[in-house]
Amino acid sequence: MHIVVCVKQTPAATQVPVDAATGKLKTEGLPYGLNPWDEYAIEEAIRIKEKLAGSTVTVLSLGPARAEEAIRAAIALGCDEGAHLVDPSFDGTDNMGSSYLLSLGIRKLNAAKPVGLVLCGKQSNDNESGSVAPALGAWLDWPSVAYVRKFASIDEKLAKIERAAEDGTDSLEVDLPAVVSVIKEINEPRLPSLKGKMNSKKAPVAKWGAAELQAEAAKVSAGGRLEIVGQTPPPPRGGGIVVPGATAQEKAAFVANKLKELKFI
Repeated sequence: MHIVVCVKQTPAATQVPVDAATGKLKTEGLPYGLNPWDEYAIEEAIRIKEKLAGSTVTVLSLGPARAEEAIRAAIALGCDEGAHLVDPSFDGTDNMGSSYLLSLGIRKLNAAKPVGLVLCGKQSNDNESGSVAPALGAWLDWPSVAYVRKFASIDEKLAKIERAAEDGTDSLEVDLPAVVSVIKEINEPRLPSLKGKMNSKKAPVAKWGAAELQAEAAKVSAGGRLEIVGQTPPPPRGGGIVVPGATAQEKAAFVANKLKELKFI
């Protein structure tokens, strides 16, 4: 099976400042790394590769020149090769444009070797929309399932999966090829091995721009579809409450009274 994992390079900092004048994130000078959610998609792709003989994993990423670092980081974990969608005309595209470009990349990979499964992280840690994977399925006209927590079984034609839902878990059978976004409960990502790090330095990474993808400019441009009015950092958390009382019973009574005041009980 040919598996494609879509990854994104995002700021590795836990706090990203906001420019008060423009309302935009100030990312210049910040360290970058693999989007943490994508690490679970990479791990699951490698596990499926290990189960299905003859499988290969291609890493696909959209972003500036530095995004190749994220591709090679994924290869160090056990993926085989990569493809990088990079072009000045891609800068500033919105989620719909990003999913469109990724779909073109997947079609190009599929033409060379049929793709059986596309894996994505649930969301990215910068804009956290979680919309790219479902939109990618729509562009490809493939089945798409989000919030997947387990692959019960998979072969070349069918995947039996479990999807997290508000009231429990949905068990689904999905015809392949399909697009699946996973949540962190699906596995525990591995660390790169020395052999993987060495392989990542020499693994092939194709670079495709607008011409190679035959991308339509109107679908890439964010014009009119998305307008960011402003962004603000989350407010700081308030201080906690020290529960008074000399005994466990007194502390429990205090908590119960506080919950009643707040009308939780």
